[in-house]
Amino acid sequence: MVQTNKLENIDTLTVHNAKAALVQGFDAINAGQTVFDFGSVKVADSSAVAVLLAWQRAARTAGVVLSYVNLPVSLKSLAALYGVDAFLVDTPANLHHH
Repeated sequence: MVQTNKLENIDTLTVHNAKAALVQGFDAINAGQTVFDFGSVKVADSSAVAVLLAWQRAARTAGVVLSYVNLPVSLKSLAALYGVDAFLVDTPANLHHH
């Protein structure tokens, strides 16, 4: 069964909370979560892209593949701008509901 981290307590992912989000994600990955749901995230800046890439590196080191659902358009746009959108796989949420 796929474990999803819903990021419910994060409605913004910016420079102001990036470090806390980074740690939360690392803890989630270490606990076996492989899907991060960004449905509650309304505001994101370039720090969010760095956080997601760090989570991807941690997951790769742990031998798992991460996917993201409900990525905000602003975050997708930033990832595309930086040329890293291929590393941030946005999977349709309905693929993870069984």
